[in-house]
Amino acid sequence: MKLKILKYTGFLVVVFGIYSFSKSYFTPIYFEVPKNFPKPVYDFSKNPLTEEKFQLGRTLFYDPILSRDNTISCASCHLQASAFTHIDHDLSHGIDGRIGTRNSLTLQNLAWSKDFMWDGGINHLDVQPITPITSAFEMDEILPNVIQKLQNSPKYNALFIKAYGDAKVNTERLTKSLSQFLVQLVSANSKYDKVMRQEETFTPQEQNGYTLFKNNCTSCHTEPLFTTEKFETNGLPVDDYLKDAGRSKITTLPKDSLLFKVPTLRNIQFSFPYMHDGRFKTLNEVVLFYNTNPNAKALLFKKNNRAMNLSDNERVDLIAFLKTLSDKEFLFNPRYSFPKE
Repeated sequence: MKLKILKYTGFLVVVFGIYSFSKSYFTPIYFEVPKNFPKPVYDFSKNPLTEEKFQLGRTLFYDPILSRDNTISCASCHLQASAFTHIDHDLSHGIDGRIGTRNSLTLQNLAWSKDFMWDGGINHLDVQPITPITSAFEMDEILPNVIQKLQNSPKYNALFIKAYGDAKVNTERLTKSLSQFLVQLVSANSKYDKVMRQEETFTPQEQNGYTLFKNNCTSCHTEPLFTTEKFETNGLPVDDYLKDAGRSKITTLPKDSLLFKVPTLRNIQFSFPYMHDGRFKTLNEVVLFYNTNPNAKALLFKKNNRAMNLSDNERVDLIAFLKTLSDKEFLFNPRYSFPKE
């Protein structure tokens, strides 16, 4: 295996080429880091990108074969048009109509993420798929059964041969193939991005909203990813039914109680409902919460030396800016959609 890193003006192109002396040939993929984005944290050298593995991962993502009763796929809770989350219910749903305990996070710009899930219970993209596959509230399957089903499938025999040179199926190949698809879900062509590249301009309303955003929101939702990837509390009252303690369920540390991962705001217009438990249905509800809830205002004041205290017109302007983070090229890119045979 050879690794080449080529630098071009404006962005970094990472080229991972696999050269094999066997009869198998793999097509390298060029991962482009968008202008102004930081360096990805995902280690591509341990999972070099190829078109064949991407297509295998894409097929696996949309296939309910990963679930115990072959009814639930990754895409069941992660719909492309909503930035790869669900919009039809507050909490994730699994097989047999089982209801989970959290709202699914969006899947975008994962090459820049170190921790996954609302509580950071997973610390690497390559192992993240194991959790939903084996969760009793989601796919409720065990990995040996998944491996057996894939090995018995002529379709997957062919796809694994294309991707790896032989039909062997194991957990590493399964999860790394899914990562090949997930890590390439890059959203970086919204109106906001075009304005930053000086290709377009904000309207006066959007510009005022951007100013309000920078004054009130960037301590947690930092440009250009619109998240710090940290775990924070936002003053949200604990749900009486779920009683979700957040990150402390993973660390067992009292100081981590009610801390949740800061989600990205990219494509926020289309990724409702909001918060870890999906309690808010609209962006207006979210902004009102931060603007009027005493706990939220106190936390914002602590971070920004001011609470929001926005007027009605200012709230409208802020939401107008948030809508400029919508990347319709990403939301409707056929490369990320259900694979056609």
